[in-house]
Amino acid sequence: MARCTAPIEGHRSASAAANCPACRGRYGRYSGVPYSPPSYFSSSGSRSGGLGSGGSRSSGGGSSRTIRPRWSGAGSSQLYTPEEVRALTPIRVTVEKRAPLPDLRHIFLCHAWDDRQGIAKELYDLLVARGVSVWFSENDIGLGEPFFRAIDKGLAKSRIGIVLVTPALLKRLPAAGVADKELSVLLARDQLVPVVHKTTYEALREVSPMLASRNGLETAEMPMADIAAKLAELATLESYYRVSQP
Repeated sequence: MARCTAPIEGHRSASAAANCPACRGRYGRYSGVPYSPPSYFSSSGSRSGGLGSGGSRSSGGGSSRTIRPRWSGAGSSQLYTPEEVRALTPIRVTVEKRAPLPDLRHIFLCHAWDDRQGIAKELYDLLVARGVSVWFSENDIGLGEPFFRAIDKGLAKSRIGIVLVTPALLKRLPAAGVADKELSVLLARDQLVPVVHKTTYEALREVSPMLASRNGLETAEMPMADIAAKLAELATLESYYRVSQP
């Protein structure tokens, strides 16, 4: 089957459309409407394996094409699959909408209690090292402070939330504890990015189909340091404005 050349060569002239093997005979005459890529996509000519997004990845023969989202700074080394950009774009819109609100943290980190001194602390440290302000229960709930009230304030004062999906979290979710309440708030709007570590989306789907429906990032696909780099680009505006403003 002939393939349309518009995503690569564009259809910005009648001759370009006439030379396209897929379109030249379809409409009779070229309509003159230019091809435009989605607003958050910036194509990259490189290819890379392993970068994936949540539950919509195909095995083996899936697309390995990488692209750079427009919120990524010019000096960034991070590349994204089209699936990742589609999943993260609504979250980025939330970041931009909430950015003018005063005194917001960049990220609210939701995690299982058992992970607080392990992988949750590791992710927290990686984010902070990249200049990201993170609401983290180990640091932000003071002695004697009402637990649920502190979490409620943390959610309200953060641009977006990430949930660290681990075997420990999967054990705790059915009990409808604190993490479950945090997720309910974050799932109610485009504000949540799952980070899957040492488990799978299939296992998550057995416990929380709603959370599993949100594509995210997985340590099976990339190191936690790369995940932290992508989350930092997603939640902050500084690098984006440096390349976007005149």
